[in-house]
Amino acid sequence: MEFSTISFAYYFIPIVMLLYFIVPFKLKNIVLLISSLFFYFWGESSYLLVMIASSILGYVFGLLIDKYRDNKKLSKLYMILSIGITFAFLCIFKYANFFIDNINGIFGSNINFLNIVLPSGISFYTFQIASYTIDLYRGNVGVQKSLIKFMTYVSMFPQLIAGPIVRYSDIEKEINERKSNITDASYGIRRFAIGFGKKVLIANTLNEFCGIAIKSAEMSVVFMWAYVIAYGLRVYFDFSGYSDMAIGIGRIFGFKFPENFNYPYISKSITEFWRRWHMTLGTWFREYIYIPLGGNRVSKLKWFRNIFVVWAFTGIWHGASWNFVLWGLFFAVLLIIEKLFLYKKLEKAPSIISRIYTIFFVLISWVIFDSPTLADIGYRLSVMFGLNGVPFITDMTIYYLKSYMMLFVFAFVGATPVIKTLIAKLNEKEKVKKVINVLEVVTVVTLLVVSTSYLIDGSFAPSLYFNF
Repeated sequence: MEFSTISFAYYFIPIVMLLYFIVPFKLKNIVLLISSLFFYFWGESSYLLVMIASSILGYVFGLLIDKYRDNKKLSKLYMILSIGITFAFLCIFKYANFFIDNINGIFGSNINFLNIVLPSGISFYTFQIASYTIDLYRGNVGVQKSLIKFMTYVSMFPQLIAGPIVRYSDIEKEINERKSNITDASYGIRRFAIGFGKKVLIANTLNEFCGIAIKSAEMSVVFMWAYVIAYGLRVYFDFSGYSDMAIGIGRIFGFKFPENFNYPYISKSITEFWRRWHMTLGTWFREYIYIPLGGNRVSKLKWFRNIFVVWAFTGIWHGASWNFVLWGLFFAVLLIIEKLFLYKKLEKAPSIISRIYTIFFVLISWVIFDSPTLADIGYRLSVMFGLNGVPFITDMTIYYLKSYMMLFVFAFVGATPVIKTLIAKLNEKEKVKKVINVLEVVTVVTLLVVSTSYLIDGSFAPSLYFNF
């Protein structure tokens, strides 16, 4: 089940909210757990037991880590076993066929692929279980002795299938004791509506344009650039829209999930871009891989190694394909160059120069990310730079750019904090603030109504990050 569907927005979530708010607090986690298991079963009935098994194993190993805390070797062993088994599930379902394909390619063997598909959300809940196990071993969080509460944390439907990656430390207090109020519920509904609109009105429509552009019989330099820009915006509005919806739903139930995006396309460097993009993933890799490897407090050679390891993992996390690995390593190279000398120069450069530099390389990265083969990467880049004999622009390019011009305008504006900043300034004036409050309600209702009409009209597209 996806958030941006009629069944979720108008049947599932209202029923869950009704049940949640009428039961006493001691039953609220049970309502969330049952709802989350049903939510997952609706879309992934075959793999519900995998998630349940992973949750129970994480819970049991957590109890063992805590029980033998005075025995460092034994406690560490249970932590390693927990991580090893949890990630074994991920490797089997996500990477087994990738490994088989590469073995067949290298050795000329004919090993059959496994007849499995990737369970939705497995990358997210695997990371969440691992963060709990590691933080518990480190003494950063307390052991969760309630299986219901632990499974609620792992399977909570708002962030289960597309993030943000919520570490146990983020909601340790709230999973045990939290309060829901009108202010939080109002904020949650507003945040959900914004995310709903991002996904349905902008991301889905950008997806339509991308499909038209990449399949065009009359490709041109401008059309390919328009495709790459549209794809980069689609990824942003798709994923940040889902994060907004998750954060909004979580707030309705009394949880404050961490932010996942902070207008990354206004960044002045690649370093800044990754501080603003998919922030919970970046935090996870920093806390559990980069820093344990030594971070930047090692020799320069090991420091480079640490960066490459983290970004190789970041790439492969997004998908079992070499283009994702190459995408991660591409960013590793850029970040190393910035850390060595370029970042200081970018800080001193005019904002327009540093922003163009950042957008340019981010767009190149989306070519790598979206291209299924190395040949596709080479073709698309060659077209973008006029090296493939295609015309600079065609009548078809002009036609579709005109047709989708307003979409691009809305997307460009929405990818910046212009509207947010304007509203914040207007709210400083008391009289204007009252008008803004009324307009907010109207905007939320309008977003929901218009987005719903688009869904009814059939403009549905699954989230990109369900594949990760």
